Amino acid sequence: MADETVAPPNQASDLKFQLTKLVDVITETADYSIDTIDHAIRVLSSLRNSNRQPEDSLLHFSANPEQDSRRIFSTEASPSIPVVSTAVPEVFRCPISGELMMEPVVLASGQTYDRPFIQKWLKHGKRTCPLTQKMLNDPNLTPNHLVRELILQWCKENDIDLSNTSPTIDDEAIMGSHRARLDSLLLRLSSSSLHDKKEAAKELRSLTKRMPQFRALFCESPNSLSKLLSPMSSSDSVIAHLDLREDLITTILNISIHEDNKKPVAEHPLVIPFLVDSLCLETDGTRRNAAATLFTLSALDSNKILIGKSGAMKHLLNLLDERNELVMKDAASAIFNLCLLYENKGRAIQEGAVHIIWMIIEDGILVDELLAILASLSTRMKAVKELIELGVVPHLLRVIKETTSEGNKENAIAIIYAICLKDKSVMLAIKKEENANGLISGLLTSGTSRAKRKAHGILERLL
Repeated sequence: MADETVAPPNQASDLKFQLTKLVDVITETADYSIDTIDHAIRVLSSLRNSNRQPEDSLLHFSANPEQDSRRIFSTEASPSIPVVSTAVPEVFRCPISGELMMEPVVLASGQTYDRPFIQKWLKHGKRTCPLTQKMLNDPNLTPNHLVRELILQWCKENDIDLSNTSPTIDDEAIMGSHRARLDSLLLRLSSSSLHDKKEAAKELRSLTKRMPQFRALFCESPNSLSKLLSPMSSSDSVIAHLDLREDLITTILNISIHEDNKKPVAEHPLVIPFLVDSLCLETDGTRRNAAATLFTLSALDSNKILIGKSGAMKHLLNLLDERNELVMKDAASAIFNLCLLYENKGRAIQEGAVHIIWMIIEDGILVDELLAILASLSTRMKAVKELIELGVVPHLLRVIKETTSEGNKENAIAIIYAICLKDKSVMLAIKKEENANGLISGLLTSGTSRAKRKAHGILERLL
Protein backbone atom coordinates (compact mmCIF):
# COMPACT_ATOMS: atom_id res chain seq x y z
CA MET A 1 0.00 0.00 0.00
CA ALA A 2 2.81 2.40 0.80
CA ASP A 3 4.13 2.21 -2.74
CA GLU A 4 0.89 3.66 -4.08
CA THR A 5 1.54 7.01 -2.38
CA VAL A 6 4.97 7.59 -3.93
CA ALA A 7 5.58 8.64 -7.51
CA PRO A 8 7.95 6.47 -9.53
CA PRO A 9 11.31 8.28 -9.78
CA ASN A 10 11.07 8.70 -13.55
CA GLN A 11 7.57 10.14 -13.39
CA ALA A 12 8.47 12.67 -10.69
CA SER A 13 11.67 13.63 -12.51
CA ASP A 14 9.83 14.14 -15.80
CA LEU A 15 7.23 16.34 -14.15
CA LYS A 16 9.88 18.43 -12.40
CA PHE A 17 11.79 18.80 -15.69
CA GLN A 18 8.64 19.96 -17.50
CA LEU A 19 7.81 22.41 -14.70
CA THR A 20 11.32 23.89 -14.74
CA LYS A 21 11.12 24.52 -18.49
CA LEU A 22 7.67 26.08 -18.24
CA VAL A 23 8.65 28.38 -15.38
CA ASP A 24 11.73 29.46 -17.38
CA VAL A 25 9.48 30.41 -20.29
CA ILE A 26 7.10 32.35 -18.04
CA THR A 27 9.80 34.23 -16.14
CA GLU A 28 12.15 34.94 -19.04
CA THR A 29 9.76 35.53 -21.97
CA ALA A 30 7.76 38.73 -22.27
CA ASP A 31 5.06 37.33 -24.57
CA TYR A 32 4.29 33.97 -22.93
CA SER A 33 0.71 32.77 -23.35
CA ILE A 34 -2.02 31.98 -20.84
CA ASP A 35 -1.84 28.41 -22.13
CA THR A 36 1.72 28.22 -20.84
CA ILE A 37 0.58 29.20 -17.35
CA ASP A 38 -2.27 26.70 -17.48
CA HIS A 39 0.18 24.01 -18.58
CA ALA A 40 2.50 24.83 -15.64
CA ILE A 41 -0.42 24.63 -13.22
CA ARG A 42 -1.48 21.24 -14.60
CA VAL A 43 2.08 19.88 -14.32
CA LEU A 44 2.41 21.19 -10.76
CA SER A 45 -0.93 19.65 -9.85
CA SER A 46 0.15 16.32 -11.35
CA LEU A 47 3.38 16.44 -9.37
CA ARG A 48 1.46 17.15 -6.18
CA ASN A 49 -1.01 14.33 -6.83
CA SER A 50 1.75 11.86 -7.66
CA ASN A 51 3.38 12.50 -4.29
CA ARG A 52 0.23 12.82 -2.17
CA GLN A 53 0.61 11.46 1.34
CA PRO A 54 -1.92 9.00 2.84
CA GLU A 55 -4.96 10.87 4.11
CA ASP A 56 -4.51 9.66 7.68
CA SER A 57 -1.21 11.57 7.87
CA LEU A 58 -2.88 14.89 7.04
CA LEU A 59 -4.10 15.65 10.53
CA HIS A 60 -4.68 19.00 12.18
CA PHE A 61 -2.26 20.32 14.76
CA SER A 62 -4.62 19.75 17.69
CA ALA A 63 -4.76 16.05 16.85
CA ASN A 64 -1.12 15.40 15.97
CA PRO A 65 1.54 18.13 16.42
CA GLU A 66 4.31 16.31 14.56
CA GLN A 67 2.30 16.31 11.33
CA ASP A 68 1.69 20.06 11.55
CA SER A 69 3.56 20.62 8.26
CA ARG A 70 0.39 19.44 6.43
CA ARG A 71 -1.94 22.19 7.65
CA ILE A 72 -2.67 25.89 7.39
CA PHE A 73 -3.22 27.94 10.57
CA SER A 74 -5.67 26.20 12.85
CA THR A 75 -8.84 28.10 13.70
CA GLU A 76 -7.43 28.76 17.17
CA ALA A 77 -4.36 30.46 15.72
CA SER A 78 -6.12 32.46 13.02
CA PRO A 79 -9.93 32.35 12.66
CA SER A 80 -9.88 34.19 9.33
CA ILE A 81 -7.91 31.53 7.49
CA PRO A 82 -9.51 28.26 6.35
CA VAL A 83 -8.09 25.02 7.68
CA VAL A 84 -6.68 22.96 4.81
CA SER A 85 -6.46 19.21 5.14
CA THR A 86 -4.74 18.75 1.76
CA ALA A 87 -0.92 18.69 1.61
CA VAL A 88 0.29 22.15 0.66
CA PRO A 89 3.05 22.15 -2.01
CA GLU A 90 6.34 23.32 -0.52
CA VAL A 91 6.69 26.13 -3.05
CA PHE A 92 3.40 27.65 -1.82
CA ARG A 93 4.45 27.90 1.84
CA CYS A 94 5.97 30.99 3.43
CA PRO A 95 9.49 30.13 4.73
CA ILE A 96 8.78 32.18 7.88
CA SER A 97 5.34 30.91 8.88
CA GLY A 98 5.45 27.55 7.12
CA GLU A 99 1.89 28.25 5.95
CA LEU A 100 0.15 28.75 2.60
CA MET A 101 1.02 32.21 1.27
CA MET A 102 -1.88 34.61 0.76
CA GLU A 103 0.15 37.47 -0.70
CA PRO A 104 3.53 36.20 -1.98
CA VAL A 105 6.20 38.86 -2.45
CA VAL A 106 9.83 38.69 -3.53
CA LEU A 107 12.76 40.14 -1.57
CA ALA A 108 15.89 41.53 -3.20
CA SER A 109 17.52 38.19 -2.35
CA GLY A 110 15.15 36.47 -4.77
CA GLN A 111 13.31 34.56 -2.01
CA THR A 112 9.51 34.62 -1.82
CA TYR A 113 7.61 35.20 1.46
CA ASP A 114 4.06 35.99 2.56
CA ARG A 115 3.84 39.80 2.77
CA PRO A 116 2.62 40.22 6.40
CA PHE A 117 5.29 37.90 7.78
CA ILE A 118 8.24 39.40 5.92
CA GLN A 119 6.93 42.91 6.68
CA LYS A 120 6.93 42.06 10.37
CA TRP A 121 10.47 40.69 10.04
CA LEU A 122 11.65 43.95 8.45
CA LYS A 123 9.65 46.08 10.90
CA HIS A 124 11.60 44.53 13.77
CA GLY A 125 14.80 45.95 12.35
CA LYS A 126 16.00 42.86 10.48
CA ARG A 127 18.00 43.71 7.39
CA THR A 128 18.83 40.20 6.22
CA CYS A 129 16.95 37.61 4.17
CA PRO A 130 15.59 35.03 6.66
CA LEU A 131 16.57 32.09 4.41
CA THR A 132 19.94 33.17 2.99
CA GLN A 133 21.04 35.45 5.86
CA LYS A 134 22.40 37.87 3.24
CA MET A 135 22.21 41.61 3.88
CA LEU A 136 19.41 43.38 2.00
CA ASN A 137 20.50 46.54 0.24
CA ASP A 138 16.94 46.99 -0.99
CA PRO A 139 14.12 46.24 1.50
CA ASN A 140 11.36 46.73 -1.09
CA LEU A 141 8.86 43.92 -1.67
CA THR A 142 7.75 42.96 -5.18
CA PRO A 143 4.52 41.01 -5.70
CA ASN A 144 5.16 37.50 -7.05
CA HIS A 145 2.26 37.32 -9.49
CA LEU A 146 3.25 33.94 -10.90
CA VAL A 147 3.25 32.20 -7.52
CA ARG A 148 0.01 33.98 -6.56
CA GLU A 149 -1.66 32.73 -9.77
CA LEU A 150 -0.44 29.20 -9.15
CA ILE A 151 -1.70 29.28 -5.54
CA LEU A 152 -5.14 30.52 -6.61
CA GLN A 153 -5.40 27.82 -9.26
CA TRP A 154 -4.30 25.14 -6.78
CA CYS A 155 -6.87 26.36 -4.23
CA LYS A 156 -9.58 26.27 -6.88
CA GLU A 157 -8.72 22.69 -7.80
CA ASN A 158 -8.82 21.69 -4.14
CA ASP A 159 -12.04 23.57 -3.27
CA ILE A 160 -10.28 25.98 -0.91
CA ASP A 161 -11.88 29.41 -0.60
CA LEU A 162 -9.35 32.20 -0.12
CA SER A 163 -11.70 35.06 -0.95
CA ASN A 164 -11.73 37.94 1.52
CA THR A 165 -9.15 36.32 3.77
CA SER A 166 -5.91 37.73 5.06
CA PRO A 167 -3.39 36.21 7.44
CA THR A 168 -3.77 37.16 11.08
CA ILE A 169 -0.37 36.97 12.75
CA ASP A 170 -0.79 35.52 16.21
CA ASP A 171 2.82 35.15 17.34
CA GLU A 172 2.03 33.31 20.53
CA ALA A 173 -0.18 30.75 18.81
CA ILE A 174 2.26 30.21 15.93
CA MET A 175 5.29 29.82 18.19
CA GLY A 176 3.28 27.57 20.49
CA SER A 177 2.55 25.24 17.60
CA HIS A 178 6.19 25.32 16.53
CA ARG A 179 7.37 24.44 20.05
CA ALA A 180 4.93 21.57 20.31
CA ARG A 181 6.03 20.27 16.95
CA LEU A 182 9.71 20.55 17.87
CA ASP A 183 9.16 18.81 21.22
CA SER A 184 7.31 15.99 19.48
CA LEU A 185 10.09 15.46 16.93
CA LEU A 186 12.82 15.54 19.59
CA LEU A 187 10.89 12.98 21.58
CA ARG A 188 10.75 10.69 18.56
CA LEU A 189 14.56 10.88 18.26
CA SER A 190 14.82 9.07 21.60
CA SER A 191 12.38 6.40 20.46
CA SER A 192 13.47 2.77 20.34
CA SER A 193 12.28 2.64 16.75
CA LEU A 194 15.00 3.35 14.18
CA HIS A 195 12.29 4.28 11.68
CA ASP A 196 10.93 6.95 14.05
CA LYS A 197 14.41 8.35 14.59
CA LYS A 198 15.08 8.61 10.88
CA GLU A 199 11.73 10.21 10.08
CA ALA A 200 12.07 12.74 12.91
CA ALA A 201 15.64 13.63 11.90
CA LYS A 202 14.61 14.10 8.28
CA GLU A 203 11.76 16.42 9.24
CA LEU A 204 13.96 18.45 11.62
CA ARG A 205 16.47 18.86 8.81
CA SER A 206 13.75 20.20 6.53
CA LEU A 207 12.17 22.49 9.12
CA THR A 208 15.44 24.06 10.25
CA LYS A 209 16.39 24.68 6.65
CA ARG A 210 13.26 26.55 5.58
CA MET A 211 11.94 28.06 8.82
CA PRO A 212 14.14 30.48 10.82
CA GLN A 213 11.85 30.11 13.87
CA PHE A 214 12.90 26.51 14.31
CA ARG A 215 16.56 27.52 14.38
CA ALA A 216 15.80 30.11 17.04
CA LEU A 217 13.84 27.63 19.18
CA PHE A 218 16.99 25.59 19.80
CA CYS A 219 18.58 28.38 21.85
CA GLU A 220 15.46 28.81 23.99
CA SER A 221 15.72 25.38 25.62
CA PRO A 222 19.07 24.12 26.96
CA ASN A 223 17.96 20.50 26.51
CA SER A 224 17.00 20.72 22.83
CA LEU A 225 20.50 20.05 21.55
CA SER A 226 21.00 17.09 23.87
CA LYS A 227 17.73 15.60 22.65
CA LEU A 228 18.75 16.19 19.05
CA LEU A 229 21.95 14.23 19.64
CA SER A 230 20.27 11.48 21.66
CA PRO A 231 20.51 8.88 18.84
CA MET A 232 24.29 8.99 19.25
CA SER A 233 24.09 7.52 22.73
CA SER A 234 21.57 4.82 21.88
CA SER A 235 22.48 1.15 21.52
CA ASP A 236 21.50 1.40 17.85
CA SER A 237 24.61 3.36 16.88
CA VAL A 238 24.07 6.27 14.50
CA ILE A 239 27.45 5.48 12.91
CA ALA A 240 25.86 2.43 11.29
CA HIS A 241 23.11 4.55 9.72
CA LEU A 242 24.74 7.19 7.54
CA ASP A 243 21.46 8.70 6.36
CA LEU A 244 20.44 9.38 9.97
CA ARG A 245 23.86 10.81 10.74
CA GLU A 246 23.73 13.12 7.71
CA ASP A 247 20.30 14.43 8.69
CA LEU A 248 21.49 15.15 12.25
CA ILE A 249 24.62 16.91 11.00
CA THR A 250 22.65 18.99 8.51
CA THR A 251 20.20 19.98 11.24
CA ILE A 252 23.14 21.14 13.38
CA LEU A 253 24.41 23.08 10.35
CA ASN A 254 21.02 24.74 9.89
CA ILE A 255 20.58 25.77 13.53
CA SER A 256 24.18 27.06 13.61
CA ILE A 257 23.22 29.70 11.04
CA HIS A 258 21.32 31.45 13.85
CA GLU A 259 23.88 33.69 15.57
CA ASP A 260 22.65 32.99 19.11
CA ASN A 261 23.13 29.26 18.55
CA LYS A 262 26.79 29.26 17.48
CA LYS A 263 28.30 29.36 20.97
CA PRO A 264 26.02 26.83 22.74
CA VAL A 265 26.19 24.43 19.78
CA ALA A 266 30.01 24.43 19.69
CA GLU A 267 30.28 24.18 23.46
CA HIS A 268 28.03 21.13 23.71
CA PRO A 269 30.44 18.28 24.58
CA LEU A 270 29.11 15.96 21.86
CA VAL A 271 28.86 18.29 18.86
CA ILE A 272 32.44 18.95 17.73
CA PRO A 273 33.62 15.34 18.28
CA PHE A 274 30.56 14.19 16.30
CA LEU A 275 31.44 16.54 13.44
CA VAL A 276 35.13 15.60 13.46
CA ASP A 277 34.31 11.89 13.35
CA SER A 278 31.96 12.54 10.45
CA LEU A 279 34.77 14.10 8.39
CA CYS A 280 36.27 10.60 8.10
CA LEU A 281 33.20 8.84 6.71
CA GLU A 282 32.72 7.69 3.12
CA THR A 283 29.62 9.63 2.09
CA ASP A 284 30.23 12.99 0.42
CA GLY A 285 27.06 14.60 1.81
CA THR A 286 27.98 13.77 5.39
CA ARG A 287 31.56 15.02 5.05
CA ARG A 288 30.57 18.18 3.20
CA ASN A 289 27.97 19.16 5.74
CA ALA A 290 30.26 18.34 8.66
CA ALA A 291 32.93 20.63 7.16
CA ALA A 292 30.34 23.32 6.42
CA THR A 293 29.11 23.17 10.02
CA LEU A 294 32.65 23.61 11.35
CA PHE A 295 33.02 26.59 9.02
CA THR A 296 29.78 28.15 10.27
CA LEU A 297 30.64 27.58 13.93
CA SER A 298 34.15 28.97 13.46
CA ALA A 299 32.74 32.45 12.91
CA LEU A 300 33.30 32.95 16.68
CA ASP A 301 36.89 33.15 17.94
CA SER A 302 36.02 31.11 21.02
CA ASN A 303 34.74 28.37 18.72
CA LYS A 304 37.91 28.53 16.59
CA ILE A 305 39.84 27.58 19.73
CA LEU A 306 37.57 24.63 20.51
CA ILE A 307 37.61 23.32 16.96
CA GLY A 308 41.36 23.78 16.67
CA LYS A 309 41.96 21.71 19.81
CA SER A 310 39.65 18.95 18.60
CA GLY A 311 41.98 17.61 15.92
CA ALA A 312 39.65 18.75 13.12
CA MET A 313 42.47 20.38 11.13
CA LYS A 314 44.09 17.06 10.22
CA HIS A 315 40.84 15.64 8.86
CA LEU A 316 39.94 18.82 6.96
CA LEU A 317 43.35 18.73 5.26
CA ASN A 318 42.81 15.07 4.43
CA LEU A 319 39.60 16.06 2.65
CA LEU A 320 41.59 18.52 0.53
CA ASP A 321 44.20 15.91 -0.26
CA GLU A 322 41.56 13.47 -1.52
CA ARG A 323 40.85 15.89 -4.42
CA ASN A 324 37.07 15.36 -4.25
CA GLU A 325 35.89 18.75 -5.48
CA LEU A 326 32.41 18.24 -4.02
CA VAL A 327 33.95 18.21 -0.55
CA MET A 328 37.08 20.35 -0.99
CA LYS A 329 35.42 23.75 -1.05
CA ASP A 330 33.67 23.32 2.30
CA ALA A 331 36.86 21.92 3.82
CA ALA A 332 38.91 24.86 2.46
CA SER A 333 36.40 27.39 3.82
CA ALA A 334 36.63 25.82 7.28
CA ILE A 335 40.44 25.74 7.18
CA PHE A 336 40.61 29.39 6.13
CA ASN A 337 38.31 30.50 8.93
CA LEU A 338 40.17 28.46 11.54
CA CYS A 339 43.54 29.83 10.40
CA LEU A 340 42.44 33.36 11.20
CA LEU A 341 43.43 32.32 14.73
CA TYR A 342 47.21 32.34 15.29
CA GLU A 343 47.34 29.03 17.17
CA ASN A 344 45.44 27.22 14.41
CA LYS A 345 47.97 28.35 11.79
CA GLY A 346 50.57 26.39 13.74
CA ARG A 347 48.31 23.36 13.87
CA ALA A 348 47.69 23.52 10.11
CA ILE A 349 51.41 23.82 9.33
CA GLN A 350 52.18 20.95 11.69
CA GLU A 351 49.68 18.76 9.83
CA GLY A 352 51.37 19.42 6.47
CA ALA A 353 49.02 22.12 5.16
CA VAL A 354 51.66 24.01 3.14
CA HIS A 355 52.73 21.01 1.05
CA ILE A 356 49.18 19.67 0.57
CA ILE A 357 47.78 23.04 -0.46
CA TRP A 358 50.64 23.91 -2.80
CA MET A 359 50.40 20.62 -4.69
CA ILE A 360 46.71 21.28 -5.29
CA ILE A 361 47.34 24.86 -6.43
CA GLU A 362 49.94 23.62 -8.94
CA ASP A 363 47.25 21.38 -10.39
CA GLY A 364 45.00 24.43 -10.83
CA ILE A 365 42.31 23.24 -8.43
CA LEU A 366 40.48 25.61 -6.06
CA VAL A 367 43.23 28.21 -6.55
CA ASP A 368 41.31 31.20 -5.15
CA GLU A 369 40.48 29.60 -1.80
CA LEU A 370 43.82 27.85 -1.33
CA LEU A 371 45.95 30.90 -2.16
CA ALA A 372 44.07 32.78 0.54
CA ILE A 373 44.94 30.06 3.08
CA LEU A 374 48.62 30.07 2.05
CA ALA A 375 48.78 33.86 2.34
CA SER A 376 47.41 33.55 5.86
CA LEU A 377 49.91 30.81 6.78
CA SER A 378 52.82 32.77 5.31
CA THR A 379 52.83 34.98 8.40
CA ARG A 380 54.43 32.01 10.21
CA MET A 381 58.14 31.45 9.67
CA LYS A 382 57.87 27.67 9.42
CA ALA A 383 55.39 28.02 6.55
CA VAL A 384 57.72 30.43 4.74
CA LYS A 385 60.61 27.96 5.02
CA GLU A 386 58.46 25.23 3.47
CA LEU A 387 57.38 27.55 0.66
CA ILE A 388 61.03 28.35 -0.10
CA GLU A 389 61.84 24.64 -0.23
CA LEU A 390 58.94 24.08 -2.62
CA GLY A 391 60.22 26.84 -4.95
CA VAL A 392 56.86 28.54 -5.29
CA VAL A 393 57.95 32.01 -6.47
CA PRO A 394 58.02 31.38 -10.27
CA HIS A 395 54.54 29.88 -10.15
CA LEU A 396 53.24 32.77 -8.03
CA LEU A 397 54.66 35.27 -10.51
CA ARG A 398 52.77 33.44 -13.28
CA VAL A 399 49.59 33.68 -11.21
CA ILE A 400 50.02 37.46 -10.95
CA LYS A 401 50.70 37.68 -14.68
CA GLU A 402 47.87 35.45 -15.91
CA THR A 403 45.01 35.79 -13.43
CA THR A 404 42.24 38.36 -13.68
CA SER A 405 41.37 37.95 -10.00
CA GLU A 406 42.51 40.88 -7.84
CA GLY A 407 42.24 38.64 -4.79
CA ASN A 408 44.61 36.05 -6.29
CA LYS A 409 47.13 38.75 -7.23
CA GLU A 410 46.98 40.16 -3.73
CA ASN A 411 47.50 36.80 -2.05
CA ALA A 412 50.29 35.79 -4.44
CA ILE A 413 52.26 39.01 -3.89
CA ALA A 414 51.72 38.72 -0.13
CA ILE A 415 53.30 35.24 -0.16
CA ILE A 416 56.20 36.45 -2.33
CA TYR A 417 56.78 39.37 0.06
CA ALA A 418 56.93 37.01 3.05
CA ILE A 419 59.48 34.86 1.18
CA CYS A 420 61.60 37.89 0.25
CA LEU A 421 61.94 38.83 3.91
CA LYS A 422 63.46 35.42 4.63
CA ASP A 423 65.30 34.42 1.45
CA LYS A 424 67.25 37.03 -0.50
CA SER A 425 68.24 34.48 -3.15
CA VAL A 426 64.79 34.71 -4.75
CA MET A 427 65.36 38.38 -5.48
CA LEU A 428 67.33 37.51 -8.62
CA ALA A 429 64.35 35.74 -10.20
CA ILE A 430 62.03 38.53 -9.13
CA LYS A 431 64.35 41.21 -10.55
CA LYS A 432 64.58 39.35 -13.85
CA GLU A 433 60.79 39.15 -14.10
CA GLU A 434 60.45 42.79 -13.15
CA ASN A 435 62.94 43.97 -15.77
CA ALA A 436 61.19 41.90 -18.44
CA ASN A 437 57.56 42.64 -17.68
CA GLY A 438 57.27 45.22 -14.88
CA LEU A 439 54.91 42.79 -13.20
CA ILE A 440 55.32 43.93 -9.61
CA SER A 441 55.51 47.65 -10.38
CA GLY A 442 52.26 47.22 -12.29
CA LEU A 443 50.56 46.31 -9.01
CA LEU A 444 51.43 49.77 -7.68
CA THR A 445 48.79 51.22 -9.98
CA SER A 446 46.34 48.37 -10.55
CA GLY A 447 46.49 46.30 -7.38
CA THR A 448 44.44 46.40 -4.19
CA SER A 449 45.71 48.54 -1.32
CA ARG A 450 47.31 45.51 0.32
CA ALA A 451 48.87 44.37 -2.96
CA LYS A 452 50.31 47.86 -3.46
CA ARG A 453 51.93 47.78 0.00
CA LYS A 454 53.48 44.37 -0.59
CA ALA A 455 54.65 45.29 -4.11
CA HIS A 456 56.22 48.50 -2.81
CA GLY A 457 58.05 46.55 -0.09
CA ILE A 458 59.47 44.12 -2.65
CA LEU A 459 60.57 46.87 -5.06
CA GLU A 460 62.40 48.64 -2.26
CA ARG A 461 64.48 45.48 -1.75
CA LEU A 462 65.31 45.32 -5.46
CA LEU A 463 67.11 48.66 -5.34
